[in-house]
Amino acid sequence: MIAIEIALGLAVLALLFLLIANRQRKAAGLPTGRVVYSDTRQWGPVEKPLYDPVLGLTGKPDYLVEHNGALVPVEVKSGWAPPTPRQNHVFQLMAYCLLVERSTGKRPPYGLIAYRNRTFAIDYTPEIEARLSGLLVEIRRLERQGEAHRSHEEAARCAACGYRALCEEKLLK
Repeated sequence: MIAIEIALGLAVLALLFLLIANRQRKAAGLPTGRVVYSDTRQWGPVEKPLYDPVLGLTGKPDYLVEHNGALVPVEVKSGWAPPTPRQNHVFQLMAYCLLVERSTGKRPPYGLIAYRNRTFAIDYTPEIEARLSGLLVEIRRLERQGEAHRSHEEAARCAACGYRALCEEKLLK
């Protein structure tokens, strides 16, 4: 009789842990599947960035989820969702799709942008990949010519930037 009570207690505990894990997954905007990469400390140690030496492109998606045999990059944003995803967020996500493909040989069919209240699935199509490639060429051209400038007027964004220490155009001195 005690063995049955212990088994029942363990089953209830396992179900509770499963419910908590599902709630955390949904809150993070993650699809069902196995998290194979994480740039947040919530799911374990921070992973090494993805890198493409040909493009000189480096990035760290918040998560990579293996879903139905595909790797899906997930970028989590702390703010509320706009009516449509911000273009800079879309291209950031598409850069992660490109890096996943170049790093693993597996082309993601889509990526996810998870805002606080809504998640957008963005298809990784040849058309958007071509637009991303054009954007990367333009960025490199501006960098070579010394014409790559800060693209915002938001003090909080500037203060949180990883390049702040090197930037001569930072808003807060």
